[in-house]
This record gives sequence, structure tokens and C-alpha cells, in this order.
Amino acid sequence: MYDLDYSMAALFAQLGLDNDEVSIEAFIAKHQLAPNTILQEAAFWTTAQRAFLTEECGTDTAWSLTVDELNARLHEQCQSV
Repeated sequence: MYDLDYSMAALFAQLGLDNDEVSIEAFIAKHQLAPNTILQEAAFWTTAQRAFLTEECGTDTAWSLTVDELNARLHEQCQSV
């Protein structure tokens, strides 16, 4: 049996982004989304990143929980207002 990693660091690696803790936190702080912005429609994603997130978002896939966490974290500022 394989012990697969679906952590935030693994998601960032999957997206081709720097995936150390400092880089992840910096990315999230820099890319906060407006409340009405859908995660995969954010302007900063590449076509490939957008396609991956669209496939994984809102479905019952291996990455869905981590993608949901990323979505929540990118919308943090609008929740604290």
C-alpha cells in the first residue's frame, strides 16, 4: 500500500510552485481573493494550474480536501472583515 502525500506542500509542488512553508505562506498572503472570486478562476493561475484545480475542486478526489483548504486560506481576509 502506498502512503500518498496530499499535504499543502505536495499540492504546491503539484502546481509547480515553491512548496516550502515560507513560500506557501507568502503565496497565500500575496494572493488573497475577493469573496466572489472562485479559486480556479483567479487571474494568477497558469492554464495548467487552472485545469488541475478545476478538475479537483468540489469533487471527491484525492486532492479535494487540500484544494478546499487552499481555497479557504486564499479567502481568509474576506472572512475576517
